Amino acid sequence: MNQQRYNNYNPKIAERFRGFLPVVIDVETGGLEPKTDALLELAAITIDCDQEGIFRPVDSIHFHIEPFKNANLDPKSLQITGIDPFHPFRFAVSEKDMLDRLFEFLKKAQRQTNCSRSILVGHNSWFDLSFLNAAMVRNNVQKSPFHKFTSIDTSTIGMMMVGHTVLAEALKRANIDFDSGSFHSALYDATKTAEFFCKSLNSLPWPTHQSP
Repeated sequence: MNQQRYNNYNPKIAERFRGFLPVVIDVETGGLEPKTDALLELAAITIDCDQEGIFRPVDSIHFHIEPFKNANLDPKSLQITGIDPFHPFRFAVSEKDMLDRLFEFLKKAQRQTNCSRSILVGHNSWFDLSFLNAAMVRNNVQKSPFHKFTSIDTSTIGMMMVGHTVLAEALKRANIDFDSGSFHSALYDATKTAEFFCKSLNSLPWPTHQSP
């Protein structure tokens, strides 16, 4: 985990997003169905802005996750991600442990930034949010720091800003360095998604009723 703190915190991050803290999430899974397929990896990166209104990734947390009981593991998905769900050196944690630690991490970040809740940022964000919500249901976790259904989709931002929805192509068009061989690692994908999100935000003016 990145232990960087909000030493240069400016409260405008809360003002810019209506009290929501943007958090980039990426998941790796054992398939495409959130209710039946395993959630195998999750990374989260918080976003903040400096005193000049420049957005940047700040803090991160990353988990390898044990497949839940009777979870489906699609061989095609595992081939794409390269994940061996039962490899002893994954040091995987249960879904419940992951949720507890992730939500505590986010609640701390919310307190430090004066944000009331978090909002999930992801590339095809509906996918990440659906797996997170399904894990909450399985583990009887009632309250999430995230908005239940609203999210920020960098795939849509990619179409609007650089004319492409695929992350690798959007990064290329935005002149962000990336290693195509490192994709399908939750932490790497979240890191690159966060860079693209921040670069897109930094190219836009602040809303007229606010000032950086």
